[in-house]
Amino acid sequence: DDFLGKGRGDTFTQALPQSYYDAFAAIHANPHQSLIVAQLDLQIVGCYQLSLIPGLSYQGAWKAIIEAVRIASPWRGQGLGRQLLAHAMDLARSKGARSLELTTHKQRKDAQRFYDGLGFKNSHEGYKLEL
Repeated sequence: DDFLGKGRGDTFTQALPQSYYDAFAAIHANPHQSLIVAQLDLQIVGCYQLSLIPGLSYQGAWKAIIEAVRIASPWRGQGLGRQLLAHAMDLARSKGARSLELTTHKQRKDAQRFYDGLGFKNSHEGYKLEL
C-alpha cells in the first residue's frame, strides 16, 4: 500500500508480472543481497532489501544500502519499522559493512523523521536519472 509505488506502476495482483520473479531470483542468487520480510500471523507486514557493495572510500570498506523499506499501513507506528531497521543494522555489521546508507523520497516526511530518530544523518544530496 505504497502511494509512491502505485504512481510508478508497481502492481500487486494475484498474477504478478514475470519481472518480479526475475528480480527475486537475481536477489536470491547474489550473496551480497538480502531480502528480509516481517511476518505476523502468516501475513507479510513489512520488508526491506539490503545490498552490500565494495567501495574504494574508507580504505576499501564495504557499505550496505537499504532499500524498499515498507511497513503495511495497519502496522505503522507500532515499532515494527524500528525492529526491521535494527535487524538491518545488525545484518550489515555482521557482513562487515562500515556504513548503512539509504535514500527516501522527499515526499516521505514521516519516513525522514523516523530515520532521523534512529540516528541516520542527512549528509548527502541524492540524484536520480530515469533510464
